[in-house]
Amino acid sequence: MPNKYKEIQEKFTSENFIDTSKPVWNYSLLTDEDIRNFQNGTNYNLYVKFGSHSIQVNGVWGMYFCVWAPNATFVFVTGNFNDWDKVSHPLTPRWDRSGIWEGFIPNFNLGELYKYHIVGYQNRVTEKGDPFANFWELKPLTSSITWDMHYDWEDDDWMKNRNKNNALNAPWSIYEVHLGSWQRPDAFNEHKYNTYDQIRERLVPYVKEMGFTHVEFMPLTEHPYDGSWGYQTTGYFATTSRFGDPQGLMRLIDAFHQEGIGVILDWVPSHYPYDSHGLYMFDGTHTYEYADMRKGFHPDWNSYVFNYKRGEVKSFLISSARFWFERYHIDGIRVDAVSSMLKLNYSRKEGEWEPNEHGGDGNLEAIHFIKDLNEMIYRDFPDVQSIAEEATDWPGVSRPTFSDGLGFGMKWMMGWMHDTLDYFKRDPVYRKYHQNDFTFSMMYYYDENFMLPISHDEVVHGKSPLLFKMRVIYGKICQSQVIFTYMWTHLTANFCLWEANSDKLPNGTINQNWIGFYLNTTATQAHKPA
Repeated sequence: MPNKYKEIQEKFTSENFIDTSKPVWNYSLLTDEDIRNFQNGTNYNLYVKFGSHSIQVNGVWGMYFCVWAPNATFVFVTGNFNDWDKVSHPLTPRWDRSGIWEGFIPNFNLGELYKYHIVGYQNRVTEKGDPFANFWELKPLTSSITWDMHYDWEDDDWMKNRNKNNALNAPWSIYEVHLGSWQRPDAFNEHKYNTYDQIRERLVPYVKEMGFTHVEFMPLTEHPYDGSWGYQTTGYFATTSRFGDPQGLMRLIDAFHQEGIGVILDWVPSHYPYDSHGLYMFDGTHTYEYADMRKGFHPDWNSYVFNYKRGEVKSFLISSARFWFERYHIDGIRVDAVSSMLKLNYSRKEGEWEPNEHGGDGNLEAIHFIKDLNEMIYRDFPDVQSIAEEATDWPGVSRPTFSDGLGFGMKWMMGWMHDTLDYFKRDPVYRKYHQNDFTFSMMYYYDENFMLPISHDEVVHGKSPLLFKMRVIYGKICQSQVIFTYMWTHLTANFCLWEANSDKLPNGTINQNWIGFYLNTTATQAHKPA
């Protein structure tokens, strides 16, 4: 029995009668403090008790289930174990009106498929995957899978010394990669993938040989649609099963660390898709998303926005970020689409959004969430970095929260990227009339701890690889080298360069790949957000 549960279990069994005659035993791992913090938005380790956990009760091994469905009338566990009977295994609602349903199913094994059958608001019936599941079926199947997250890490040397490698005054040379397309085993079959172990055998030595200090994975959280590259998440506590099980990703990260290479993970707390097995209308109504679609719907991505005002949602998201740092030893998190979180009028026309209580366009709830997120990260993991993909002139993105900043460690310098690409797309004859594009970033480079990107967004959807953006007929490679040299020699550039190479085929040829680079340019003195 895990020590983290033993004291709680002993207390519960001594104070409560457990009815073992029913298919689901009344049982709880939660304390009153857990519930208070959950509701207040300050329970940042929900994954320890929510979801499914293999435990022993009264000498019997089985599975404890815990799910938040505040608008539900009934919640049942259904799966292979009961031949997908929808009503034979009901969970019990807690007596404290927290909206949490829980229970223990004896003799429930690891590796079992399951879902929650929910009778929700106005008797709407939904079948949902577990929001806290650590493993899911391979798409297009959508069931959650009970799983043991144990792994024996061998990266002690890296973890003890990574504060030097991940510091703001250390060199950063980041290789961004989309695992679904990097050296795909069949260039003509987008539904065939390498395993995490196959990727480990090829990617780790490649990144090492090329001299990068860090690798950045485009989202590896579970997602239903390949075309989203992972940016439409359904499983915030699960690595995608496209490439294998959770331990496969752990071995990959472990291997990078043993080679002295840090790992950054793209993470998307800004929106999520409407797939029927996901978070949308979880218990028959708007539970995780805003009910007001002026805030709750994202017009750019046809997706839904988290309700940052709800303490339970805030606890869910910050717990997700903490989960990846604790369980997967990641060294940094790149928070996607921060601009869309900050602005109520992001991609919305006049009349399609409502000002905040002060009459402004800032989403005050999202701002508080972001600050609390970054405070948790730098408090609990002071040797990692939090990076914002933020494209507006919002002040203090990478400044500490005690200085009224958002608390990120770094911010993508999107303006530099767009200006620089616009400059190099021009015919060299006319560039002298547009020197402002080349030099304007020097007006504001000290405002933030900037990271210079040439993002994957700039080379997809027909935008072409960097090489083909050059307007010259001859010398495209030389012109590309000029961009890279400019990145290296930018006024505050004391960090290195990264390459993102997608669709590199096993035979070594390049299949219209992108080549992109990051350069981390920070102020000379590192800061640690509160």
